[in-house]
Amino acid sequence: MAAELRSTFEGSTMVLTISNPEHRNALSPEMYAAGVEALNVAETNAEVRCVVLTGEGDTFCAGGNLQRLLANRQKAPEVQAQSIEGLHNWIEAIRTFPKPVIAAVEGPAAGAGFSLALACDLIVAARNAVFVMAYSSVALSPDGGGSWHLARALPRQLVSELLLGGERIGAQRLHELGVVNRLCDAGQALATALAWADRLGARAPNVLASIKELVNDTGAHDLPTHLAAERDQFVKNLHHVNGGIGIAAFLNKQTPRYE
Repeated sequence: MAAELRSTFEGSTMVLTISNPEHRNALSPEMYAAGVEALNVAETNAEVRCVVLTGEGDTFCAGGNLQRLLANRQKAPEVQAQSIEGLHNWIEAIRTFPKPVIAAVEGPAAGAGFSLALACDLIVAARNAVFVMAYSSVALSPDGGGSWHLARALPRQLVSELLLGGERIGAQRLHELGVVNRLCDAGQALATALAWADRLGARAPNVLASIKELVNDTGAHDLPTHLAAERDQFVKNLHHVNGGIGIAAFLNKQTPRYE
């Protein structure tokens, strides 16, 4: 079967499934491009409220295809650089996408697969899921923003352990550290993520977009700049039609239906 990124819909949630079962859902440049395109489509589709990223079967993603990387050693360095740029375009698209993105992780999430999960806003993982940045085990360094995300989520010593030694870390440990949001039984990651997506999808989409933007910008803002951004987002959302719907529903003890 050809490697592909499948796009399907479950209610108001777009599900992106990494499908390359013969190679443990290893990634390819075609998947990177498909991921960016899918998010572009979802961004302009008002009926899509959330996106869930998952892998086919009992593996989330094995990362890069080592056979392809070995072949790229015989080509100009620009070939691999362009491939990594494709991955990075997908990572940036996930981070800047104005709707929640949830990773539903079963089994291994390795290398760029781990990086993809870290780029998502939320992570649901089966209790037996395992995360690993195995780059140094094959004499490579990280890509996909993995070192960036880990360095902002975990103590430097632990990040160094994971990256320098290619150490495996379980979903339970990452849950204790606050990187994984929800644990579930094996085989239930997608269902758990979809249920969470449904709950998020019932909230005002303009507010979710504002929150995601504020969270993403914290690293680049000093406090006065961030306070100004919070002020501007608050005023914009108060005067949005959904602001009126939400406040009125709360005061009248009704369930809001946002536009």
